[in-house]
Amino acid sequence: MYSLNVPVPGVVERLAADLHPRLTPFDRIRDRHTLVCKRFEADEAASDHLRDRLRRALSPTPAFEARITGIDAFETPTRGSAPVVYLDVESPGLHDLHRRLVETFGAVHDDLEGEGYVPHVTLARGDGGDALDDLRRLDVDPVTWTVSELILWSRARRETVWRVSLPQ
Repeated sequence: MYSLNVPVPGVVERLAADLHPRLTPFDRIRDRHTLVCKRFEADEAASDHLRDRLRRALSPTPAFEARITGIDAFETPTRGSAPVVYLDVESPGLHDLHRRLVETFGAVHDDLEGEGYVPHVTLARGDGGDALDDLRRLDVDPVTWTVSELILWSRARRETVWRVSLPQ
């Protein structure tokens, strides 16, 4: 399995770090923060073919804006323990790119992709008691950045296997 991700900037990492004390009631706190654009069901042997197809599908994709707007949660996630607490991301450019990639590659899971796609940066998951309600009421300063790079992440290797710059 691979995912095409938007690297999150340091200011988003700092926001997640600032929220850490409020996340401790949850079962698991995410220490690596990502913003998934699209998932791909391909094995390691197919990685070169996937990169070639992505190179064509991404050309041309200009840089675009993304914005953290608040904290929310998936109450009943498609996989894993609930809830999944996340930073909500607004980005028409990311939605457009995701839609184009689903048209080209298909959806891995309809609840996660296509119309079900919700751009987000996961913070924590699992039972957190009343902490979720407190987090949802918390005002966070919006964070806006320009997405100028995408990375292809290998779940099997647990590393970035390809980077692509987006022209400004």
